Amino acid sequence: MSRPLAVAITGGIGAGKSTALECFRRHGAATVSSDEIVHHLLATDPDVKRALVEQLGDEILGDDGNPDRERIALRVFKDRDALDFLEKLLHPLVSREYMTWREQLAALPDPPDVCVTEVPLLYEVGADERFDRVVVITAPSKLREARRGGRYDDRESRLIPDREKVKRADFSYVNTGTPEELDGWVAGVMATLAQSSPDNSK
Repeated sequence: MSRPLAVAITGGIGAGKSTALECFRRHGAATVSSDEIVHHLLATDPDVKRALVEQLGDEILGDDGNPDRERIALRVFKDRDALDFLEKLLHPLVSREYMTWREQLAALPDPPDVCVTEVPLLYEVGADERFDRVVVITAPSKLREARRGGRYDDRESRLIPDREKVKRADFSYVNTGTPEELDGWVAGVMATLAQSSPDNSK
């Protein structure tokens, strides 16, 4: 059974990964983000809810009774142990959901040639082994901070430096230009990917 070429997008906070993902979708790739998968898990998985409440308390629940992402963020990003717990809980589940999605795509009568997912901690958790190609989006720290509204984000200290990611990636882009320039670059990457065939050993 043939399957789509599996591509991951990663990079620093505020670099433009989500924008790049949208560009890949526009140019014909099937796309999903880790954030979308996490949102689905928080809303639908009772085991995730139970584990979060046991570890972090009822204050992380929203008005609808489900785990609330903003409340979870406020709770964990000032507590390194809580953040470690959250990542260890969610990362395996996100990987499972992604692999299921990829299998579902492969089973379609006319599967897409390329599927792309945004994985912020790709190299940090060793998830790059699950993908055929990796795209790294970078931008200078001042620009990324401006895109975040000037907010400092402690998660940056946990990330592998961009220069190391670029060395390990198949494609990299410094996102300092216009959205149209990023879109044009993605179009070129998609043209290159179209000439590749998936390595079904992965």
